[in-house]
Amino acid sequence: MDDEADRGSEVCFAHLLVDGHPVDPDTARDVARFRRAERARLIAARALSPLARERATIALVAELERVVAPRPGKTVAAYWPIRGEPDLRPWMAMAHEAGARVVLPVVIDENAPLEFRVWTPGCRMSRGLWNILVPAEVEVCTPDIVIAPLVGADEALYRLGNGGGYYDRTLARIDPRPRCIGVGFAGCMMSTIFPMPLDVPMDEILLSDGTQMTR
Repeated sequence: MDDEADRGSEVCFAHLLVDGHPVDPDTARDVARFRRAERARLIAARALSPLARERATIALVAELERVVAPRPGKTVAAYWPIRGEPDLRPWMAMAHEAGARVVLPVVIDENAPLEFRVWTPGCRMSRGLWNILVPAEVEVCTPDIVIAPLVGADEALYRLGNGGGYYDRTLARIDPRPRCIGVGFAGCMMSTIFPMPLDVPMDEILLSDGTQMTR
């Protein structure tokens, strides 16, 4: 799930499509380079000390508990943490105990939407396409709420992720659209990510310093 890359030749860029959307090749190249630099900066900035990470995670989970009320009949998509992302696994276990169905995103193909597999505490996990742990049993469900990790986010609630575009590609296709909440550590806000046609804004942003933004 890595960076938007500068791919192809000038001839290829002249016909560039992003998930079926026409995009100016020079703009696409400039935005990809900007995001790559910002992504590296923000990932380096969240390399917190163990104590600071623990405190920030506890604060973020408290915010999440306030905003999301897991209950029977609700399906909530969380994520398996990578690259210094906030670790929500204790919250996932709490949501499961509250009766909600918890699902995790799984990359099936580099150019395909994610599928969401049911997760339970202690369930058997396997390595997915990007070596991320995913539920081994293929029980797929559509989430009512999607909690997505932020590398960064902007004032219009567009999310900067790890660069694969999987969440955007997926959220654009789910009907009805789930409630989308981006979560991250303090200090990840940007003025803009320079949204492209494929980008899908979050409905809410929650940060570990108590920041909450809603569309």
